[in-house]
Amino acid sequence: TVSEAERFWRICQAIGDIAFAYAYSTVLIEIQDTLKLSPTENKAMKRASLVGISTTTVFYLLCGCVGYAAFGKDAPGDLLSRSGFDHPVWLLNVANVCVAIHLIVAYQIFSFVETSCRQRWPEVKFVTTDHQITIPILGGTSFHINGFRVVWRSAYVVVTTVLATFIAFFNIFLALIGAASFCLLAVYFPIEMYIARSKVPMFSISWMCLQALRLVCLLVSLVAAAGSVEGPIPSLKMYHPFKNEV
Repeated sequence: TVSEAERFWRICQAIGDIAFAYAYSTVLIEIQDTLKLSPTENKAMKRASLVGISTTTVFYLLCGCVGYAAFGKDAPGDLLSRSGFDHPVWLLNVANVCVAIHLIVAYQIFSFVETSCRQRWPEVKFVTTDHQITIPILGGTSFHINGFRVVWRSAYVVVTTVLATFIAFFNIFLALIGAASFCLLAVYFPIEMYIARSKVPMFSISWMCLQALRLVCLLVSLVAAAGSVEGPIPSLKMYHPFKNEV
């Protein structure tokens, strides 16, 4: 049975998961830089945001409702794990492949680190030099390989994979990341930029509404953070590394 306190903390943790799903503002600028002149950027981004938020809302509501309808209060944090369901196998494999594909964009940190290292150590050939490799069996196709890029990307993938396998609290850490990034990146900075760009007068109705929105989102982040911090405490008592069930 689930106690009332545990139910409350699970709700707080779920709020963090929801917040993580909407923390998309970090890639908006990168997307906006790729847009064409027609239609204008603001119109295109408004339409993209509307479609993206609507799709995300419908998708996660379906996941939550279907999971609760199938498992009730015992619904697992990860429906694709063995604690969820394990048949049919092909459907699980397809779903996990889709998860892996959609997480590929998370590796955008590659370009940031590589660019920073090139600018900081321009004299280091290991970092800046690309080596051309020609493969005859592919019709003489040439590839450019950078030593630092190979080492850095391989190490990053290995470390993140080992950590993800070692730490089995996927849902809990997802909620913690969502709580930490939601209010700051998805709410605070966009609101501040809007106020500065639109020159919203202080203490006007629009200004007060925006501040109220920011306060509500801050409370949401704090509640989600509390739930995600409290969540691992009982699980740690039964935790075994490299095992899916905790």
